[in-house]
Order: sequence, then structure tokens, then C-alpha cells
Amino acid sequence: MVQGVNTIAGAVSALDLDAQLMLRVRDGDEDCFRVLLEKHRNPVIRFVYRMVQDRAVSEELAQEVFLRVYRSRETYEPTARFTTWLFRIATHLALNWLRDGRNERGQQRLDDEGDGDMPVREVADRRPTVEQRMVDQTRLQEVRDAIAVLPEKQRAAVLMHKYEEMGYAQIAVVLGCSESAVKSLLFRAYETLRARLAFLLGGVGYEVSARSRERV
Repeated sequence: MVQGVNTIAGAVSALDLDAQLMLRVRDGDEDCFRVLLEKHRNPVIRFVYRMVQDRAVSEELAQEVFLRVYRSRETYEPTARFTTWLFRIATHLALNWLRDGRNERGQQRLDDEGDGDMPVREVADRRPTVEQRMVDQTRLQEVRDAIAVLPEKQRAAVLMHKYEEMGYAQIAVVLGCSESAVKSLLFRAYETLRARLAFLLGGVGYEVSARSRERV
């Protein structure tokens, strides 16, 4: 039994430091949970926000994600990457919220000033002209709107693939489907985005720059 646990932990050791931290949380190390919370809280909030388009709800759902992680600590097994498990919980909660009918006002759009108090990465201070900032903001708003109206699972797949840089296998685990189903979801989503954003991209297809990924 001990040898089996060591084998799993050894495999995780080479691939996933977060899983090792979670194993320590399972053993009662509260500090390791705080490390995981500090590291992943903002990415989870950003992901959920892009799904539900509501700042307050994204904060609440992110809190629930980590509550579930903590409550599951005693039964945790590193059968997948920690982030795969984490985003599976986040996706499940976001999809449930969208389907519960609590989004009565419809999906909120980001205001013209950007993400406001949403946590974002800092970028280099290369100040564009006012005109360029207006053009960039318009483009970002179009991308946000296009992603926001995708079907729920397509939206989740795009956010994980494009913004969280997750592979097909990870996304498949999160969504509970096959890799071929993930590829199909992404193909349909990107075809839709290409069509909707072609007027911005000159027909070259859907792509988002690194700076846009941080801000959208």
C-alpha cells in the first residue's frame, strides 16, 4: 500500500508541484492550502468571470471552488494534474450557475474602461496613443462579446484552451468528454469566432495576442 502511494507521489513529483502541495494539505498542512489559494485564486476568478460575466458572482463561485477543494482534502488522490481537477470544479459551478436561471439580467458586458477591479497581470508600460487605445479597446470588446455568446461548453473549452493554455486531454477531463469531442467543440467555436471577428482580423482567422489574453 505504502509502495503504491509512493509510486503515485513519485509520478506527480516530476509533473505537478501543486499536487504535492495538495497531498500535504490532505495530511493536515494548512500552510500548503494557503499557498495553493494564493497561487490559483486569481486565475480561477478570471476564468469564472469570463464564463458568467458577473464580477460579484465570479468572486462567490471562486470562493466555493476553494471551499470544495478544502472539503475534499481528506479523499484527494493525484490522479490528474491539480489544475485539471481545480478547473473541473470551477467549470461545473459556472455551468450550473448559468443553467440555474439566476442570470436574470443576461450576461453583463465589460464596461468601456476594461476589467476595473478584476485581477489582471501587469504588462510593460508601452503607452499607446489615445487613438490606438480606443482601437484596441474596441477590438477587445468585440472579442469579449464574441466569446460571451458562444454555447456554454464551447465557451469553457475556448477559455481553457486559449487563456489557460490547457491541452485537449486536460480539457477533456474537465468537461468529462473525449479528446475528439473537445476538438470538435473547439473547431466549431473557432469557426464561429472567425466568422464573427473576420471584419476585425481582415479574414486571417481568430487569434488573440498575449496582451489581449491577459485583459479579455
